Amino acid sequence: MRDLVDAPEAEWRAERGKVETEGWGALLLSHQDADGQWAGGAFIPANFDPREWSERGQPWTATCFSLTQLREFGLDPSSERAMRTVALIGANCRWDEGRQPFWQGEVEECINGRTVADGAYFGVDVSPIVERLLDDAQPDGGWNCERINGSTCSSFASTINVLEGLLEYEKVTGGTPRSRKAREGGEEYLLKRHLFRRLATGHPADDRFLCLCHPSRWHYDILRALDYFRAASVWRRSAPDRRLQEAIDQLRAKRRDDGTWASDWRSPGRVWFDVDDGPGEPSPFATLKAMRVLRWWGRHSTGGEGR
Repeated sequence: MRDLVDAPEAEWRAERGKVETEGWGALLLSHQDADGQWAGGAFIPANFDPREWSERGQPWTATCFSLTQLREFGLDPSSERAMRTVALIGANCRWDEGRQPFWQGEVEECINGRTVADGAYFGVDVSPIVERLLDDAQPDGGWNCERINGSTCSSFASTINVLEGLLEYEKVTGGTPRSRKAREGGEEYLLKRHLFRRLATGHPADDRFLCLCHPSRWHYDILRALDYFRAASVWRRSAPDRRLQEAIDQLRAKRRDDGTWASDWRSPGRVWFDVDDGPGEPSPFATLKAMRVLRWWGRHSTGGEGR
């Protein structure tokens, strides 16, 4: 309603108000623990057997991933349920890594980037985590969760997680000169690589970057990156960077004959429920994101919207 058909704000906000009581939002909230968490843990469900990770994949039911999904579903951050959830998580949820309170953040850049995005969206002061992320930036402008293990170059996945967080923080607070400069540096890291290529060889850094997946969790692909650049461009009221063209062409080529986009793969592991019909089938979220990216791109290009 907001991004594709230009519905009046009063109409799409009224529809957004239903996220708490209908559909996927209500279903996810129904799985919430009484203490505000999901599955009794911050990153890993309570009493999790590590063998499950190797046998079935990473679990996605704990608090941090559930909170991100609620943000993506559009739960009104000013609603009583959202505010109560944020307060309960702050009081009761501790990170597996160091047992520090949830809203103090973790040590990995990917996790902290998503925590900043979620916290800023839901009205939490996440500025201390932002400052930590700014200190953790790599010399090449991006971020890498392997920095703590000695890595001195950035990764696509870590960088997009942090960029999304910094953009949400900037939308809510205006950001700081330092945070805005860091976000521009992270954008340049991706743009130099045309969103999916190795800088040294020009070859795709990972074939999966060209495959669409939703929910993204911590994973990276060109649609996630393009949707970030769309949101940043709308926020700044700036034209798209032309270095996005190759990724746009890749996205157009993935459109099905019926006008939809399919998920190419799904992250294995425990979930509360699925939000599409699986790999090879039309994905509502991939289709929404692709359509709004191409609409945005088309408004700044010759030949009409999405062409």
